[in-house]
Amino acid sequence: MNYDTIITGGTIVDGTGAAPYQGDVAIKDGRIAKLGDLGEHSAGKTIDATGQTVTPGFVDLHTHLDAQVGWDPELTSSSYHGVTTALIGNCGVGFAPVAEKNRQYMAKLMESVEDIAAEAILDGLPWNWTDYGGYLDSVQALKPALNIVGLAGHSAIRFEAMGDASMDKDVQADDRQLAEIVRMVKESVEAGAVGFSTSRFIPHTVPDGRCTPGTWADLRETGAIQQAVIEAGGVGGLFQSANDFQTRMDTELKMFEQGADLGCQILFSGGTGSIGDGGVSRWRDFFHQHNQGGKRVASLCHTRPSGAFFGLAQLSPFTKDSEAWRSLMALPTVSDRVDALRNQSTRAQLVKDGIAIGHLSKMAPMLHPFGMGETPDLDFDRKSSLQQLADAAGCDPVEMYIERLLASEGRELFNYWAFGGALENQWAYMQLDHVIPMLGDAGAHVGIFTDTDSPTVLLSELTRKQKVYTLPAAIHKITQQSAEVLGLKDRGVLKEGYLADINVIDYDRLSTHHPEYVNDFPHGGGRFIVKSSGYTATLVAGQVVVENCQHSGNRPGEVIREFQRG
Repeated sequence: MNYDTIITGGTIVDGTGAAPYQGDVAIKDGRIAKLGDLGEHSAGKTIDATGQTVTPGFVDLHTHLDAQVGWDPELTSSSYHGVTTALIGNCGVGFAPVAEKNRQYMAKLMESVEDIAAEAILDGLPWNWTDYGGYLDSVQALKPALNIVGLAGHSAIRFEAMGDASMDKDVQADDRQLAEIVRMVKESVEAGAVGFSTSRFIPHTVPDGRCTPGTWADLRETGAIQQAVIEAGGVGGLFQSANDFQTRMDTELKMFEQGADLGCQILFSGGTGSIGDGGVSRWRDFFHQHNQGGKRVASLCHTRPSGAFFGLAQLSPFTKDSEAWRSLMALPTVSDRVDALRNQSTRAQLVKDGIAIGHLSKMAPMLHPFGMGETPDLDFDRKSSLQQLADAAGCDPVEMYIERLLASEGRELFNYWAFGGALENQWAYMQLDHVIPMLGDAGAHVGIFTDTDSPTVLLSELTRKQKVYTLPAAIHKITQQSAEVLGLKDRGVLKEGYLADINVIDYDRLSTHHPEYVNDFPHGGGRFIVKSSGYTATLVAGQVVVENCQHSGNRPGEVIREFQRG
């Protein structure tokens, strides 16, 4: 038989968690036609996977690529890290449904919450829709390289129904407004949304400082929305949330329980603290209780600590409080800033101001420089924080910070461990059955940091080096298990008849790269991107979209609108 593509001689890790095996993969018409020893067969293209690992493409359940797809249909940096399907519309923010008069506000809301410039959003998307189905049509017309799955967001829907009052803490939807919210939820799911997302996270604010629409919605409203998701999409429809676990833990858990009882697949972003086991045992009990009798609750978590990248590229700890530091960071290029640092009097003033401000003395134990090696030093052995380096050198952290910036000619970045820094607790959490270790947040906060290398860090650092997972278990988490959360049909596993979303990985060489700051957004906007080594090929529906971190030009991605339910 003639095939379109054959991947030969690889070690197949099929996504189910089963033991790897040697074999070939034959692809015909975008699907896996044959697995195993194919013998002598012809194909239009052959990929030699000898000594390499063949896996399903990764399913990323937390992205904010809603806007970026308009000017970057190759969906970088996700596509550099083995992702073949991305879920957009998380955390309640998105662009549909939307009346024409509300477009600008939705763009400004996304800018405020997710650090994506409103002018780039307004000019980078066609804005030729009003309802959710029209938005998905528009995304498909952009011909994305990867598959897209969409969530209808609370912010857009509640703002359409309630206007400005949707953000007031003490205002709940009246019966008429709630009926309108329910109607829009149903229409969105019927038009192809996989479900609904909301944010209850207090730091998610709109331009005037109020919390995003939906933050203060009561359980009456969230319950009606959850019921609408089920009625329109069937049992297993997704309800995603970013939560306020600091002040409303009991309410948030009740919302999860309410949705799971109705039949929703619940998905939330989680993690651990540093005290005791960081909450792992409590979450273990919660997941066990609420994944019985067909109920479904799952969580995502970070694969490495993160929160901000400090350095000379974009973000400094001192600019708010020091004219000298503001002047430094206002210089047009990193090279200019390094030249300024070389001036002894300038450097002395920067040191003086930095020490006087005091920020770094508090942050230094949580700042971990990536170094300048071939791959970034993620410091999982916790021996190289800025504080530890300063203590070893007998100097102030401000002096060490500047010294390293000079030594690296401004290229080094300092990773701020705001989230996920209690490593043992975090690793115990991600090993729970219903936790998926991939919270990349692609498309969001791109001017501050990027975690889009999450799957690569998972496989190269946590699996290959730290042994947090076996390789089959790690691949299962970010392929079959993630696909099942969405209810994807014929994806997430290497199986005959399934769609050929596939990675060919040189596992021993797999690594993330140092983040780079580039100005490639509309209007010259900047962002961090991060590339990789070790992904020999990433295929979507049988077409190679990325080969050795280079895009092929193929953009076969599908906006997926039908899901396995029941």
